[in-house]
Amino acid sequence: MIHIDKKKFIYFFLLMMTTTISSSLMAQQGNQPLKGKKVLFVYGGWEGHDPVLTRDIFVPWMRSEGAEVVVSDNLEIYTDSTLMNSLDLVVQIWTMGTITKEQEKGLLTAVKRGVGLAGWHGGIGDAFRNNVEFQFMVGGQWVAHPGGVIPYTVNITDHNDKVTRGLKDFKMHSEQYYMQVDPNVKVLATTTFNGDHAPWIDGAVMPVVWKKMYGKGRVFYSSLGHVAKDFEGPEVLEIMQRGIRWAAVSLHEAPEKWLQPVYGR
Repeated sequence: MIHIDKKKFIYFFLLMMTTTISSSLMAQQGNQPLKGKKVLFVYGGWEGHDPVLTRDIFVPWMRSEGAEVVVSDNLEIYTDSTLMNSLDLVVQIWTMGTITKEQEKGLLTAVKRGVGLAGWHGGIGDAFRNNVEFQFMVGGQWVAHPGGVIPYTVNITDHNDKVTRGLKDFKMHSEQYYMQVDPNVKVLATTTFNGDHAPWIDGAVMPVVWKKMYGKGRVFYSSLGHVAKDFEGPEVLEIMQRGIRWAAVSLHEAPEKWLQPVYGR
């Protein structure tokens, strides 16, 4: 008799359903932004953020959408100028750790030139804490998650953007990131803190999902995705997939322009 892990079955069922629905919608629109794109997926850093498990979620999905994906567990790949000049997109999951000046320069130069960058949670929102130019590129830096893993609500604040269009507010049970945020980002979703764990931030509205530019490169960030299990939430997965698609066409579409420092409700 074959034993089936119920949780894994439900997770992969939801993943396949979300991917199928998204692919169907994209096909109907005649738009396949990842098809033919070259993507570098870089993973590593602190293992508590499941870099290997999330690699196994997003790399197969990107390949199923027609992308050529190069996978690396070493930051030295950022110094390969031939590779970096051939890319359309970099997706990184590398929490904390250190990056050399040469490695950082390779990544910054590529994105400034027009290569897209996408990532989630600590993978780019808490990577390389000593590198302020990297943080400037990402648009924010994690500083706290009061209470650790707790229940909270994500509020969709931009219902017109393609990344969040059609999505409704949803619940999370994970780390609620408190971040230092660039005011010149286009905020798509927020969360509101209560005073249960840090009374002085009661009512603070914090960006959760945003888009921005760094030079000519599109940068997409979601603070959701503390562990791979978080992507069992269909909204969490859908937001990240849409954000990756948006960033992947950075070299091929005109940059979006905005100055949107107000995102409170």
